[in-house]
Amino acid sequence: LPKIGLAPAGPSTAAPAEGFGSMLDGLVATVASKQEAATATTRSVLLGNNDNLHQSVIAMQEASVAFSLMVEVRNKLVESYQILMSMQV
Repeated sequence: LPKIGLAPAGPSTAAPAEGFGSMLDGLVATVASKQEAATATTRSVLLGNNDNLHQSVIAMQEASVAFSLMVEVRNKLVESYQILMSMQV
């Protein structure tokens, strides 16, 4: 059987390219851009500039799913923080 090259299971010594805060900023920016795109597409359909109703619905669903993901990440962060704060040292 051929061996598959896997990374070592130990902790990585390389520093992360970006911090956790910048990752969260990127998530919020992505959600905001998806919401803006959905709003623009819907406005265009409502004004009669195009007839791509399906694209408008898809864009709204993408924005909704992205927002739901962001809320779930926030909920997990709050839950983790509460667990850490309740630990005895």
